[in-house]
Amino acid sequence: MLDLPTHPARITQAGPFRPKVPPPLTQPLGLFAFLKKVRENPITTWMDAHFEEFVVAGETAMGRITVVSDPALVRYLLVERAVHYRKDDLQKRVLAPGLGNGLLTAEGDEWRLQRRTLAPIFSARHVAGFVAQMDAAGARLGRRLARRDGATVDVALEMTRATLDVLERTIFTQGLPGDPDALGRAITRLLESIGPIDPLDVFGFPAFVPRLGRLRARPALRFFAEVVDTLLDERKAALARGEAPHDLMTLLLAAQDPETGRGLSDIEVKANIVTFIAAGHETTANALTWALYCLSQDEAARERVEAEADDAAGEDGALRLDRLPFTKAVMEETMRLFPPVPFLSRQALREDRIGRVKIPRNSTVIIAPWVMHRHRKLWDEPDAFIPERFFGEQRERVERFAYLPFGAGPRVCIGQSFSIQEATLVLAQIARAVRLTLPADHPPVTPLHRVTLRPKEGLRMVAQRRS
Repeated sequence: MLDLPTHPARITQAGPFRPKVPPPLTQPLGLFAFLKKVRENPITTWMDAHFEEFVVAGETAMGRITVVSDPALVRYLLVERAVHYRKDDLQKRVLAPGLGNGLLTAEGDEWRLQRRTLAPIFSARHVAGFVAQMDAAGARLGRRLARRDGATVDVALEMTRATLDVLERTIFTQGLPGDPDALGRAITRLLESIGPIDPLDVFGFPAFVPRLGRLRARPALRFFAEVVDTLLDERKAALARGEAPHDLMTLLLAAQDPETGRGLSDIEVKANIVTFIAAGHETTANALTWALYCLSQDEAARERVEAEADDAAGEDGALRLDRLPFTKAVMEETMRLFPPVPFLSRQALREDRIGRVKIPRNSTVIIAPWVMHRHRKLWDEPDAFIPERFFGEQRERVERFAYLPFGAGPRVCIGQSFSIQEATLVLAQIARAVRLTLPADHPPVTPLHRVTLRPKEGLRMVAQRRS
C-alpha cells in the first residue's frame, strides 16, 4: 500500500474531492451488452474485481484476456519480457488507420529503428531548452483568458489552442498550415471517429471490410494528409535553401539511426508528424482540462497553485520551472485519476506464466492505468484527488510500476518529459491570470474513453481575472 499522510491544509472534514466516474460492474455483461458498452465507453466495462485483484483472467468476446495490475508483474511484462509481447491486433486496427505506422504503432525492427532515431530529439537537454517557448505559450493563453473576464469559456478548446501553440514554438516553428482551430477540430473528429471499438475489429474481420468509424474519419484524415504534406514540402524547401529553423522537425528530417546511419523515410516522417500532432498534443490538452476541473473543485489546492505560480514568476512574468513542484504534483495526480491512455494491451508471442496464471500464446494481456491508478491494494483513497501523493518525499514513495501515465519499459512514451514540463508551465500561467469555476448548470463531468480520456460533455468554465 502506498502510504499517504493526512494533509490538514487540504483534507477538510468533508474529505478530499472525489471526481464522479462510472462505477465498476459487479456482474459480468453478456456478449451484446459488453460490445455495446465497449463501443460507447470502454472504461464502463471494468469489473469490481479488477480494482481488488492483481491478476484477473478469463475468456471474453475478444478471446482469452489477462488483466495484470501487480507492479512487479507489470515490470516483468513491459521490461523483462518485453520482446515476447507486442501490441495486439485490436489496438493496431484501431490506431493505425489514423496514425499510420509511426512510433506509436510500429513493431519489431521498424519500431526499434524509429525509437533509436528519434530518442536523441527528445533528450532531457533538448526538452529543457523548450522551457521559454512553453512558458510563453502559457502566458499567451493566460492573457487570452483574462480578456474573457466574467465570460464562459470552452476549456477543452482553449487547452487545444495552447498545446498547438507549444507545437508551433518547438516542433513546427515555421507554423502549422491553415487555421489552428481547424486543426484542433480535425484532431477531435479523428479520435472520436476511430476511438469507438468496432465489433468487426473485436472479431478480427479483414481490414477491407468497411468500418463506420473509419468512414467518418476520412475527412479528418484527408485534412491531416494535406497539412502534413504541406509541412514536409515547405521544410524540405527551406532545408534546400539553407533557411530551415533548428527545431524538432528539422531534427526529425536529419535524424539517423546511430547504429546503421539510416534516416527515416518520408512515410515514416509523415506518420510521426501525425503522431506528434494528434496523440502528443491531445493527451496534454486533456490532462490540462482535467487538472482545471479538479482544481475548480478543490479550493485549497487551487489557492496553493496560484500562490506557487505567483512566487515562481520573475519581473518579466516568466516562470521558473524548478519553483513549481506542487503545480507539477497536481498534474501528476490528475494523470493518475485521468490517465492520458487508459489501457495498454499486448499479445503474447509465446506461452508464458505469471505466478499461477498461464498466458497462452496469442492471447491478450491488458495493463490498464485506469485500473491500476485506482486499485484498492495500491493506493490509499484511490478515487480521491490528493496532489500531495506526488509532492516532496511522498513522490519518492510512489512505486514506479504502479503509476503508468506514459506507459513503461522500452515503449514508454518518448515525449513524457516534454508533456509534463509543458503542462506544468501552462497550468501555472493559467493560475496566475485567471480563476476558472464550474457553472452551476454544467452537466456532470464524466470521462469518455476515445483513444485518450476526455470529458464526455466537454468542459465550460467561467473565467475570473485575478488581480
